[in-house]
Amino acid sequence: MSESAAVVRASRPNFLVLAPLCAGLGVALAWQQGEPPALLDTLLVLTGAVLAHAAVNLLNEYEDFISGLDLITQRTPFSGGSGALPELPSAAKRVLFAAAGALLLVVAIGLYFVWLRGLPMLVPGAAGVLLVLTYTRWITRSPVICLLAPGLGFGPVMILGSLVALDARMDPAALTVSAISLLLVSELLLINQIPDADADRQAGRRHLVIALGKPAAARFVGIMLLAGYGVLSAGLVTGWLPPWSTLALAPLPAAFWITFRLPSLLADPQRLNTVLGVNVAVLLATMALLICGLSL
Repeated sequence: MSESAAVVRASRPNFLVLAPLCAGLGVALAWQQGEPPALLDTLLVLTGAVLAHAAVNLLNEYEDFISGLDLITQRTPFSGGSGALPELPSAAKRVLFAAAGALLLVVAIGLYFVWLRGLPMLVPGAAGVLLVLTYTRWITRSPVICLLAPGLGFGPVMILGSLVALDARMDPAALTVSAISLLLVSELLLINQIPDADADRQAGRRHLVIALGKPAAARFVGIMLLAGYGVLSAGLVTGWLPPWSTLALAPLPAAFWITFRLPSLLADPQRLNTVLGVNVAVLLATMALLICGLSL
């Protein structure tokens, strides 16, 4: 494996689809308001989202390698990092430089939108950069902040930031969609921390799985997952979301299955991986269907 290939692998490209889906929700909300945003602005919003996600992944891979966490983690397809740097330690500096480069491009895109839209763009922009820089080293030491940070980054920061960048309004639909994303993305990170809990504890992390224990954290996963669909249902009942957004409820049966099966599979790594895979599919399908529902 070359160092360039290690950088690509450390960015975890299989997971980068989440960023354009979340930013895509902001684009769909802007379209729903009746004024199609400029193509260049739309492309920059989506590109910035992917680069921000890649930056946090690369920085996380580098810091986990430097701290030694990568050397004691049992990797799964959904947790434990990519394993690129333990296999090729010489690529560590290149991964760090790639993280810095991606983040600088995000800042450049953000400054363009500050020039275009004014100072309100600084709020989500600065919040996003702060989350990227502090997640691995500091945020993972606080159970509550670690739980909320991913959802805040991919929910309110990315979605509402996209609306500001595209000169759209923050209406009840936007706040509802941001809340749904916050709950589902934070739930995704929480469930993926379950297999890593023992190694994370040794490395000094203290997220909710470590603080509460795996059984309690598994129950909390179900609460957050179903709460996301609860917010979606409330948005439909109040009329804040258009009727076609009902499409996003299609994965709900699978969400119930995850909620009730997860606590009983914590000691069975193979079957736990199946639940983690279904959970990823549920999240991505919900986001994609919600984009469709907002766009129809």
